[in-house]
Amino acid sequence: MITYIRCHIFGGKQKGFTLLEITVAMAIAAIALPALLQAFSRGTKNHSLIENKTTALYLLKLKMSEIEMLGTPATGTDEGEFGTDSRFKWTSDISESDIEGLYEIVVAVTWQERGREKSVELSTYIADREIEQEENLAAQ
Repeated sequence: MITYIRCHIFGGKQKGFTLLEITVAMAIAAIALPALLQAFSRGTKNHSLIENKTTALYLLKLKMSEIEMLGTPATGTDEGEFGTDSRFKWTSDISESDIEGLYEIVVAVTWQERGREKSVELSTYIADREIEQEENLAAQ
C-alpha cells in the first residue's frame, strides 16, 4: 500500500508525495545539513580571526602615526594598552641607526586569540627633522 500526503491545490486537483519520496528527501537533508553547519561554523571562526588581525593592523598604524607625529623620537622601549579593557597591547622600540639623525622604529601589537598570543609588527625609519632644518638654515 502506498501512502500519499495529499495537498489540494487550485480547484480541487489532488497532488501529493509518497512516503518514500519524503523519506529520501529527509535522508538527503540529514546528510547535507551537518556539512552546511560545519561550513558555516568555519566561516564564522575565520571571520573573527580576520577581524582581530584587521583591528590589530589599524591599531598598529595608529600607534606608528602617533610616534611619527612627535617629531624627533626619544630612543628606548615603551609599551601600553589601547584603552582600559582592550585585549590589544603595543610595544615600541626606537633606536638610532648607523646614520646620524636616522632612527629605526619597531612597533608591535599583540593580542590573545584562542589561548595563544598573536602579534603583528611594523618597522620604519624616521629622520631627525631638526637636523634637516639646521642644514637648510646654514645653507641660506
